[in-house]
Amino acid sequence: MVLLFIVSFVWAFSFGLIKGNLTGIDSNLVAFIRMSISTIIFLPLFRYRNISFKKASTLFFIGLIQFGLMYISYIKAFQFLEAHQVALFTIFTPIYITILNDILKKCLNLKFQLNAALAVIGTSVIVYSNIGDSSFLTGFFIIQLSNISFAAGQVFYKRVTRNSKTDDKNVYFILYAGALFITGLASLITVDYAQISISTKQWLTLLYLGILPSGICFFLWNVGVKYTNLGAVAVMNNLKIPLAVICSIVFFHESSDYIRLAIGTFIIIASLLINKYYKTNSVVKQT
Repeated sequence: MVLLFIVSFVWAFSFGLIKGNLTGIDSNLVAFIRMSISTIIFLPLFRYRNISFKKASTLFFIGLIQFGLMYISYIKAFQFLEAHQVALFTIFTPIYITILNDILKKCLNLKFQLNAALAVIGTSVIVYSNIGDSSFLTGFFIIQLSNISFAAGQVFYKRVTRNSKTDDKNVYFILYAGALFITGLASLITVDYAQISISTKQWLTLLYLGILPSGICFFLWNVGVKYTNLGAVAVMNNLKIPLAVICSIVFFHESSDYIRLAIGTFIIIASLLINKYYKTNSVVKQT
């Protein structure tokens, strides 16, 4: 779970950077550039031996959904929402994780559902806002597509690599290749490459986002998910939201309701403690 904490802290900065520095660049181009950088980072680590075509195809498809489709919709949502609103509307990711996991297992895990519900309540308390016009609804539904894509990728990656002896870093290039494929196709449809204009500041932002939040942190996140029960994973998906609010206050000089921030953070921490309690009791009963 330590890896998930570290990644959450890094991701907390991304909302403000995207909204503040990348406005004006086509969202599909932003997604394509970020995935290009991430793909290049993991190319030298790629080891194709002992990887079947079936497994490689599955990982390619997981990356296409979790990183590619997720980024296409996620970055598009910034055209309709403020950075803190994008963060807020990711609160439903834990619900999608637990529902999808229950569907695949053909059972209902009430403990995981409780953790997810508490995480949603906690993040809702922090940055609740009333929807005032249609752009909010448009942004909301776009970000839900992003949430579903990211949730599905986490669940399927955990299942596919659960008993695998392959080192994660040696196959992660395949996931980014899938994301690069779909974002590249999307950018070809919407981007006029002859008219591209990107400033030095924007390039530096893209390099940072492509190397750390997208490249290294997505890898660390999925590795962390692999060794963490899905109840905790569902909660950790929302930890970045109070962290993003804190970053906005401290580094981007935005305002927030400190009481709501404290209450919401407390609820999220409580959900983590409840998950740990159930996990510990389960182990004790089994022994």
